[in-house]
Amino acid sequence: MGVIMRIWKSAGILVLLVTTLIAPGGCSKTEKPAPAPEFQGQDLLIGLIPEQNLFRQFERYEPLAAYLSKKIGRNVKLTVLPRYGNIVDNFASNGLDAAFFGSFTYTLAHAKMGVEVLARPEYLNGTSTYHGLIFVRKDSRIASVKDMAGKRFAFVDKATTAGYLLPLAYFKKHNVNYKKYLKEWYFTGTHEDAILDVLNRKADIGAAKNTVFERISASDSRIKNELIILEKSPDVPENGLAVRKDLDAVTKRKLKDALLAMHEDSAGSAVLKAFGARRFIETTEKDYQPVYRYAQETDLDLATYDYRNE
Repeated sequence: MGVIMRIWKSAGILVLLVTTLIAPGGCSKTEKPAPAPEFQGQDLLIGLIPEQNLFRQFERYEPLAAYLSKKIGRNVKLTVLPRYGNIVDNFASNGLDAAFFGSFTYTLAHAKMGVEVLARPEYLNGTSTYHGLIFVRKDSRIASVKDMAGKRFAFVDKATTAGYLLPLAYFKKHNVNYKKYLKEWYFTGTHEDAILDVLNRKADIGAAKNTVFERISASDSRIKNELIILEKSPDVPENGLAVRKDLDAVTKRKLKDALLAMHEDSAGSAVLKAFGARRFIETTEKDYQPVYRYAQETDLDLATYDYRNE
């Protein structure tokens, strides 16, 4: 049974259990459950990258999916792929209509499938971009690339800007072949795990995006107290919603309009606050030029790049 199927099965069991537990006191005998909303057309399936724990991804995006469902008149369903590259691999085979792509996964998907980006979140601090970080423990005695020889490096995924493209460019700038230079290197699958692996001494060096680093730091003081940042990348667009190139124009317009106007109504504002953003902003291909430049500097051909982890 696949990872996603197991997740959905577990989620179904959890929903059934919760329903059973609350049923006795939930409604009086005269109350009727609210009717399920009626939607027109087929479900709209949106994919999510595994930026953090899969259940936390669902928890963060489900209110947004429910809001969009009401606004566009179609049931929006979410699926979290087990790794970044699966967004590209499975976009067509899984029948995805759209996905929240990371900056590197978007450039890959655009080059390979022609997906079209619509919008991305602007966070509460006014930023709509992120950058990659390379970090170590403060007590590691690692201060530069020369101190990384024979150490362990925790990458995130070969299809991430912050978790792979940044360190790849970093090593290239210093004329280092990391596969021969490091004692060990591996892929954690999420930015969160790369950070925690360094914090907990499983790896000596890690790479991840600053927004996840800051999010974890807010609840775990050890991140700021015990880790230090050695390098950061240029800013690139935050995870943006992109749709398949043949999605009908009406649905595409409704999705874009709903996202860009969320902050103008109370229901949308509440969803945005829970999501950690103040609004969505229009996003275009030109916003990804820093990623294209990064790929060029590291001699990557996006159309043929093998993004599968080794």
